[in-house]
Amino acid sequence: MWQGLTHEEIIARYGEEYTAWKRGEPVRRGGGELETEVADRAAPVVLEQAGKLPEDGTLVVVSHGGTIRTTIGRLLQLESRSWEALGGLTNCCWSVLGEGARGWRLLEHNAGTLPEPVLGDDD
Repeated sequence: MWQGLTHEEIIARYGEEYTAWKRGEPVRRGGGELETEVADRAAPVVLEQAGKLPEDGTLVVVSHGGTIRTTIGRLLQLESRSWEALGGLTNCCWSVLGEGARGWRLLEHNAGTLPEPVLGDDD
């Protein structure tokens, strides 16, 4: 894991991995899981729990920012190379997803206030 390391320490210890990661290649950062493996574990759990909700229910998922980002990417059916575009989550912030007529939608990301209702063509 690169967690807890400075940028310079990551480059010094894991230079080749870092360079590959910057090119968008799948990398086991410091021996950890690939982002796709994290999503393979987390997204099915979220879907299973969401399927148990009553109509208009709310599911709250609490996890590390990287896990949240990869799970959102998977639920939105984005290519894994695009997951970085979602950006990280600031501490104590959240994302809001909703299920629309054509699948999951990202309604809020890195939010710190409650979302306002959004009306769209598939509501």
